[in-house]
Amino acid sequence: MLTAQATDINVPLLDLKAQYATIRDEIEPVVHEVIESQYFIGGPKIDQLEKEIAAYCSCKHAIGCANGSDAIVLALQAMGVGPGDEVILPTYTFFATAGSVSRLGARPIMVDIDPATYNICPKSLEEAFGCCKKVKAIIPVHLFGQAADLDSVLAIATNHKVAVIEDCAQAIGTEDHRGVRVGSRGDIGTYSFFPSKNLGGFGDGGIVATNNDELGACMKRLRNHGMEPKYFHKEIGMNSRLDALQAAVLSVKLRHLDAWGAARQKNAAWYDTFFKDAGATDSRTAVDAGGLALRYPALNKGRHIYNQYVVRVAGAIRDQVRDEMTKRKIGTEIYYPLSLHQQECYANLGYRAGVFPHAERAAKETIALPIFGELTAAQRTHVAQTLVEIVRKLS
Repeated sequence: MLTAQATDINVPLLDLKAQYATIRDEIEPVVHEVIESQYFIGGPKIDQLEKEIAAYCSCKHAIGCANGSDAIVLALQAMGVGPGDEVILPTYTFFATAGSVSRLGARPIMVDIDPATYNICPKSLEEAFGCCKKVKAIIPVHLFGQAADLDSVLAIATNHKVAVIEDCAQAIGTEDHRGVRVGSRGDIGTYSFFPSKNLGGFGDGGIVATNNDELGACMKRLRNHGMEPKYFHKEIGMNSRLDALQAAVLSVKLRHLDAWGAARQKNAAWYDTFFKDAGATDSRTAVDAGGLALRYPALNKGRHIYNQYVVRVAGAIRDQVRDEMTKRKIGTEIYYPLSLHQQECYANLGYRAGVFPHAERAAKETIALPIFGELTAAQRTHVAQTLVEIVRKLS
């Protein structure tokens, strides 16, 4: 049972104020420096961050842009994706993965996920080629900070002669089972600096990374209206530039990223042990309607950075569990309540209910818990004990 003192603990899903308190003295001088310089678009802060991110992500080139959604659009456009083309992607992910495809007039082709990792299912991916004849690219998403099965994805892409654009919005610093940073094995990696990301800015921001010189040069033009040199346009691009204030902040935060990631991994390992000891099954076992129905991620070998820590409970009680957690002052989130093929705006694609059972079940069962690095031991214990208590009560 929880103690009376424990029930008074407040645990937000993410506490950016706590993070900022640890780096305020580093951030404020560089922000002031940019303001004094009045150099907000382009310039040395952008150049510095792009070099740092390229090195961190094991890529030759990194090109800043306005946000993670634009990063996907830039990558797709650089690969020549346009009207009439098809792009295969997992149906269980944030909307931008598919929305960026649609923005270019191409057709997003949804596939199911691996129920253990929430990432794209290679079998479902291969099956999609049986009915799709205009596939130009595959977008594997490294969801929640865990690497997708890149060996399988890249083998399938090579066999069908299509591009691979890695959606790394939640996965900067993630490594696959080979110890290779995600975003560096495909043709292009795309990243987001939305404030809630492990490397988050003070507003929107994104970056694209590649080891291909030609693609790097192309995306550098495309982010600035396809212009090179000034006022001469090789193609029709977009206005999607990362500003110098964001770059200055991100350069400071990048120095702390691995330490923050280690703290998240420590919290995740503690959660894993607590839930296992409480009788939870792992992600390879189906959630039953009765009994203790928690699930925690079964990890592939590799470096999981835990942009989210996601557990699962029976769908019949998931929303009740979350409501009870809120009453106990614990922040949670649902990533994601509807898969992409279930979204109203994609009804025209004709996907029927039940076609992607693993994704649909995940949408009904998942709950994300607080995992940020500054989470205290008392907060972490309150989250875990409360969740187990509620699930047992409702099951």
